Amino acid sequence: MFVLIWATLLFSVRGSSLKETCKDEFCITLSEGGITAEAGLCAVIPCSFTAGPNFTPQNINWYKCESEQRCDESDIIFHTKMNNNKNQSGRVSLLEPDVSQKNCSIIINDLTESDSGSYWLRVNGNSSKKTDDGFTYTPKATVSVKDPTQKPTVMIPPLTEGQQTTLICTAPGLCSGSRPKITWTWRGTGENDSHITANITEFKTENLTAVTQRHSSTLTFNPSAKHHGTKVTCKVSFTNSITIEETVTLNVTYMKPVITGNTTVKEGHALNLTCSVESFPLSNITWSILGSNANRLSEPNTDRQNNSGSATLVIHNVTAEHSGQYICTAQHLNRTVTVFADVTVTWISKVFNNSGCKVQSQVLTCVCISEGFPLPTIKWPLLKNYTEYSVHTTMSNHTVNSTVTLSIKGHSSTTVECVSSNEHVEAKENLTVQTDASEQEDQHGPSAVLPFAIVAAVSLIVNVILIIYVLILWNSRKKVKSNQEDRTYMSLKKTDQSPDYDVIGQPLN
Repeated sequence: MFVLIWATLLFSVRGSSLKETCKDEFCITLSEGGITAEAGLCAVIPCSFTAGPNFTPQNINWYKCESEQRCDESDIIFHTKMNNNKNQSGRVSLLEPDVSQKNCSIIINDLTESDSGSYWLRVNGNSSKKTDDGFTYTPKATVSVKDPTQKPTVMIPPLTEGQQTTLICTAPGLCSGSRPKITWTWRGTGENDSHITANITEFKTENLTAVTQRHSSTLTFNPSAKHHGTKVTCKVSFTNSITIEETVTLNVTYMKPVITGNTTVKEGHALNLTCSVESFPLSNITWSILGSNANRLSEPNTDRQNNSGSATLVIHNVTAEHSGQYICTAQHLNRTVTVFADVTVTWISKVFNNSGCKVQSQVLTCVCISEGFPLPTIKWPLLKNYTEYSVHTTMSNHTVNSTVTLSIKGHSSTTVECVSSNEHVEAKENLTVQTDASEQEDQHGPSAVLPFAIVAAVSLIVNVILIIYVLILWNSRKKVKSNQEDRTYMSLKKTDQSPDYDVIGQPLN
């Protein structure tokens, strides 16, 4: 395991191949060229050494200085026996603590630009000459710290709508320094960065060896269609305000079928529905009709068009029978989703032939029968001229029956208008007013003859009175004439009066 980790660390550090340099019997193997590392991460100086047969290594010192003559104690960055400030901070560690293994490789954590420079190795131990001996190797290791270019690694499993998933963000490097801070943010289309809601985040550190660690963070959430195309950013913050980040785009496998179009259509017009399925990847879309109307889609007046991510259904010259539930089925991978549209064909028939009006005893009764969908209402324009009337309306399924009754004294019209309408269509009909047979007989019976009888009676009475008056007048004139005749007398005048001739006037009896 250690060999694998060491190999990984060596591979992650950009440098030249290893080169062995010897002086007398002391040899050291270092990178042939300089070692390039990134700020915030760590650098590994690969190193191995050998000593003479009469030298036993006891501890190791690493110096950082630019002098090629001699480094002093203030330049020590690591000592296996000393706890100086630099070593105590934990930034520098041996990859192999057992010095007898002659592995002098070190790891430097939490790199900054100030860590750039030359590093020297000194091995302390016992020799045949003295017990406190040491050897400083003249070849040096050069480290150059640059601005960070590595990014966090974000692992995204296949995302399916409605299925909980976990994203993993791993900080670069296998460093054992300060624990970095890992945060998650996301940004939808046209939005600003924000923290992901309804999620669970967890930080994790794996101790691979005594000197190597892997830092990661997990983000657990339930993906949905709205997450498709969302940009998720994992940000890793190291010490000394060094920050790196990686942004990925989520591809969520989802389906979101939507039916568009007017589901209320007038009879005779065209039904035009489009089923659009927003999915990744694209879905296979089909149309069907629920129930007995299923064969309607095979009629010659039906057009179906399948486009990228949508399917359009067009039925020309629809009738009431085209009303029903239309089904859009979307097949997406191993998942099937259906959406429904309730289609209503609005219509209204003409006023039925058995509608009409009848007059009886000066009372007009009109019946108007019509049907339609939605159920129509019936109006009587005649009623605006009347204040006293009654209207009775009954409804059954799609049929409405309206009966109006009113007195028609002085009414002379021979037709009455009936208006049947719903919110889409209107039908009008002039109903013929029929007079009852008995009503016609009454027009020629006593009630009809009475005025003439009265006139005749008055005329007769006047004539009788005139006749009587004439008779009376005639009789009175006759009597006067008789009296005049009866009273006629003769007067004789005597020139010579004599008592013997006295005229005696005597009326006739």
